[in-house]
Amino acid sequence: MIHYINSERFTIERVKEIISNNMQLALSEDATKRIEKCRAYLDNKMETQKEPIYGVTTGFGSLCNISVSKEELSQLQKNLVMSHACGVGDEVPQDVVRLMLLMKIQSLSYGHSGVQLQTVQRLIDFFNNGVFPVVYQQGSLGASGDLAPLAHLCLPLLGLGEVYYQGKRYAAEEINNKFGWQPIELQSKEGLALLNGTQFMSAFGTWCLLKANRLVKLADMIMSVSLDAFDGRIEPFCDEVHLVRPHKGQLETARNIRKYTEGSEIIKRRKEHVQDPYSFRCVPQVHGATKDSVNYIASVIETEINSATDNPTVFPDQDMVVSAGNFHGQPLALVLDFLSIAIAELGNISERRTYQLIAGKRGLPHFLVANPGLNSGFMIPQYTAASIVSQTKQLCSPASVDSIESSQGQEDHVSMGANAATKCYKVMQNVERVLAIELFNGAQALEFRRPLKSSPFIENFVGEYRKVVNFVSNDEIMYTHIHNSVKFISEYAL
Repeated sequence: MIHYINSERFTIERVKEIISNNMQLALSEDATKRIEKCRAYLDNKMETQKEPIYGVTTGFGSLCNISVSKEELSQLQKNLVMSHACGVGDEVPQDVVRLMLLMKIQSLSYGHSGVQLQTVQRLIDFFNNGVFPVVYQQGSLGASGDLAPLAHLCLPLLGLGEVYYQGKRYAAEEINNKFGWQPIELQSKEGLALLNGTQFMSAFGTWCLLKANRLVKLADMIMSVSLDAFDGRIEPFCDEVHLVRPHKGQLETARNIRKYTEGSEIIKRRKEHVQDPYSFRCVPQVHGATKDSVNYIASVIETEINSATDNPTVFPDQDMVVSAGNFHGQPLALVLDFLSIAIAELGNISERRTYQLIAGKRGLPHFLVANPGLNSGFMIPQYTAASIVSQTKQLCSPASVDSIESSQGQEDHVSMGANAATKCYKVMQNVERVLAIELFNGAQALEFRRPLKSSPFIENFVGEYRKVVNFVSNDEIMYTHIHNSVKFISEYAL
């Protein structure tokens, strides 16, 4: 299957299809023409314009007033890529690097960057052949683009740096030789076009958004297991309550809970308690607010991946080369902080439900084992969840409110969106683990309601779960169950 890079709106759903189906990329005829037209215009512009053009015939950042001779333009661009490859810290996961390649190819295809066609085609070759440059997570300020990580992404174009191929790490030169690829001889502006851009932030943002879309669905499903296991009430989920406060996500969540618990013998039996704790009763309001937030965040990220974000921006039809600031990551920095906060709340309220399940209430045994005292049971999985939730709260301190000037004051306000992106990635992993621990507890608690049956949906969901995580009768090693629980929800077909 082939996805043709074109000017049609690039959706998050389409990104998911490309990645999930291992689709190959190819440039559409229109994209090819746009790239070639822009490059030809820029070459002609350099021949006819005497005034310096930033990043094309000048140095970079605070060196923008230093002109570079025509003979040195190619070396200027190569020097830019090499000198900016200053990434440190953990490596960017290869599935995110794959998205970085996709986002960079898409951005360059709009014909406002001035790159050579062969440069874009080589990035496509990397993507199609599973050649993933080694990129590091630390080094970007999220303005002037993601300079350091994008430099690492693009070093292999020059036969420099390192890549992963079929699970092994190689020098880029070795992989180029394997495929018969000659190093790209960068032309004027190309290094700047490759390094200026928000593709590190956008790739992490897209990955996090795809994960968030799974987590909001799983949170409702797992909460429904816990609600029945806790002998909770269904009345707080009736439409009447939510139609008088009609937030879309709130209504959707309430309806999901009703759907998942429909047909349960437990949910419809007479209750002795008048109301449930907030962590059950207020789920439509909490989960719903997260859903609404995710929908807004998706609109911003989708706009970003449909944009040209390098600098200067080239407009062949208007005969303009404009040095501006589309590389500034503020739109992404804000929503990535927001996404962290919104998803963190799913974990926050999930851990509270786990706590309620082990507290020895409503006929459930203390710590969900038949013989507590001799057995600690599910005491410590809740500790683990609480620890993760606490760390997640710390990760939700916003990166976007910070700025440190750079480049001798020329770049005096930066977004710190890259830090927002990597923090958000960790939040997604943390919340997935907390939800997995809730399911571990909820499925265990449900067994103490037998012989009553839950709903067909919950019985099937827990039945699938039991194929990988067993009921715990007496103390046993728990971390394997938690790890299997995480694996289950990460792979469960929604």
